[in-house]
Amino acid sequence: MQEIHDAPLAPLTTFRLGGPATRLVTAVTDDEVIAAVREADTAGVPLLIIGGGSNLVIGDKGFEGTALRIATRGFALDGGRLELAAGEVWTDAVARTVEAGLAGLECLAGIPGSAGATPIQNVGAYGQEVSATISEVVAYDRREDRTVTLTNAECAFSYRHSRFKQHPDRYVVLRVRFDLEDADGLSAPVRYAETARLLGVEPGGRAELSAVRRAVLELRAGKGMVLDPADHDTWSAGSFFTNPILDAGEYEAFLGRVRARLGDEAVPPAYPAADGRTKTSAAWLIDRAGFTKGYGSGPARISTKHTLALTNRGEATTEDLLALAREVVAGVRDAFGVTLVNEPVTVGVSL
Repeated sequence: MQEIHDAPLAPLTTFRLGGPATRLVTAVTDDEVIAAVREADTAGVPLLIIGGGSNLVIGDKGFEGTALRIATRGFALDGGRLELAAGEVWTDAVARTVEAGLAGLECLAGIPGSAGATPIQNVGAYGQEVSATISEVVAYDRREDRTVTLTNAECAFSYRHSRFKQHPDRYVVLRVRFDLEDADGLSAPVRYAETARLLGVEPGGRAELSAVRRAVLELRAGKGMVLDPADHDTWSAGSFFTNPILDAGEYEAFLGRVRARLGDEAVPPAYPAADGRTKTSAAWLIDRAGFTKGYGSGPARISTKHTLALTNRGEATTEDLLALAREVVAGVRDAFGVTLVNEPVTVGVSL
């Protein structure tokens, strides 16, 4: 294992923000991952797990403890069964499944980060979520000091949530297994209306796999959601806030606030969610509360391409970013009575 002391963490995140770690360990095998975790737990040292760094907001003071960067590699395909090591680059893995003619992950192209992070967040975009294709997750259980294999049901997936996110200090994902579909070169049913329009198919229809991947990459790039070191709109964590899910009473109160602010003709986006609840759009809320694309005058601003992304314009600190996030949260709450929740994991800081 590679070990560095007083190690900069900002270069390991897509925000390019955050102070140093007391110690940074890079593990390239599952055994090395487990050994590093055991060592930290035995010594009572705080542990920070880093994959692709696309979902982390690290405080300017850094992290007092051991940061473990998981750099394991492994892509194994047997028919439609795929096993990925946690450190595999996610967008590269998606491209390989498309090349193999297997459907189920194509709408998740271009998402930065590592394969091991996908079940934690139940990563999703453009009508697909990894929970639809994950069959098993192999993880190290820190509480029981053993490797466990969890089925899809045991992962307790929900919108941007899972058993792993619910117990962040218990499990370290080692491998993720998927069951993908061979649809004779076609994609899974295209659920997202914007993608379907671009592809010229009806929602629920299928299209050629590589065409779907290209369409998704085009849509993401247009919103600053494909990493580009030269484009500060991509110096972000992608969507900074999750879409709010409201129960019946909350949704009625929300509609009243919308009508009072925007008029009786205003209709916010609404999608059915579990237990009779309704999901609405965080991006819509942010925009209608007055935080438009490019909002801000400091080194941290809303993306010029997408209101849901908060960005580092090159010279920002984490506190600059958090000040902007707090302003947005307060503005949306004042306008619509809805409290936005951050999607990235915060380390040493909070909203």
